Amino acid sequence: MLRYNPHLKEKARRLRKNPTEGEQILWSRLRRKQVLGVQFYRQRPIGKYIVDFYAPRAKLVIEIDGSQHLGEEGVRKDKVRDKYLKGIGLKVLRFNSREVIKHTDEVLEVIYRVVEGRIKSPSIPL
Repeated sequence: MLRYNPHLKEKARRLRKNPTEGEQILWSRLRRKQVLGVQFYRQRPIGKYIVDFYAPRAKLVIEIDGSQHLGEEGVRKDKVRDKYLKGIGLKVLRFNSREVIKHTDEVLEVIYRVVEGRIKSPSIPL
């Protein structure tokens, strides 16, 4: 089980109650083990971060980035966050929110392929 800052639990609950449009669309296609029978969780605390979606079996994190991630500061913070997540053995996929909204099926195809590769070949280095 991954450790997390317990002070993030309430913030994660608030985020689950107020998803963005991109998060809502993607969650409707990830929930209830719709991708290869893999369980996804949303707004899950991991370490000092809250990730948008997390699939423990595939060791996969999916982030849906809004406009705040496009600026220099957002990019820098995302790199630090991704380095931490990769350092604990997780694969990180990032999608722009508009991409999820306009091209949901293509985004799901990428997610499907990554999940498939990670659950069938768990010995592949991360």
